[in-house]
Amino acid sequence: MLVRECMKVNPIPVSPKTTCSDAFRLMQEKDVDKLPVLAEEGDLVGIVTKKDLLYALPSSTALLSVSEIDSLFGKMTVARVMTRRVIWVSEDCPLEEAARILADNKIGSLPVMRSHRIVGMITKAEVFRAMMEALGGRANGLRVTIRLHEDKGELGAITDGIVQLGGTLTNLSTLWGHDAFNQTVTVKVQGIAPQELISFLEKNVGVEVIDYHETGAEYQPQFVSPPENKEVFPIQNLDAEFIRFTDSR
Repeated sequence: MLVRECMKVNPIPVSPKTTCSDAFRLMQEKDVDKLPVLAEEGDLVGIVTKKDLLYALPSSTALLSVSEIDSLFGKMTVARVMTRRVIWVSEDCPLEEAARILADNKIGSLPVMRSHRIVGMITKAEVFRAMMEALGGRANGLRVTIRLHEDKGELGAITDGIVQLGGTLTNLSTLWGHDAFNQTVTVKVQGIAPQELISFLEKNVGVEVIDYHETGAEYQPQFVSPPENKEVFPIQNLDAEFIRFTDSR
């Protein structure tokens, strides 16, 4: 899967001269937490996030309403708080490479460029959504996790066996762990009884079944407190792992 298949297209831009209060208001209206910053000629010159804007406010502020933020910003412009050294990827970048860049650089989003023009944004949310789809997060079935060894025929024997048993393979994903000689494979299967499949995998294929259970289409989210008012922003709840690039401004 490529970035172009998952990215948010036509992101909403602002200019370096946009006031921070206008940028913040735009984020609220469009329900986004980051905006690309474009020069007059259309070149990408930075990116501004909601966290950038909140960091520019007095550190003693704990809970702020939209109107309070607007008055505190005054005439401060996006150019003063935006990140100028921006990592970007092309449309043809593999999604797993984009995910690696996000993780390695501890950032939440990547502009997607085409011939020096921004055409989209790929964020952790899109990566998580793609991972969810790859793992069959919206499908019912028997979820089985298997440990493979260095036998090149094991994976083929597993998929062939599912077909022979009359089942349907809805999803398959692999993960390399710390052991370079072992690979973890997760499959989601429909139409086969759990014990029938487990017995086949262990006796006929000779692989180790680590875990298996029936899954529903969707787990329901559990809340520990009521949803917060969107007009109030607790700074202490912001993502603490975000690290900005520094520059010589």
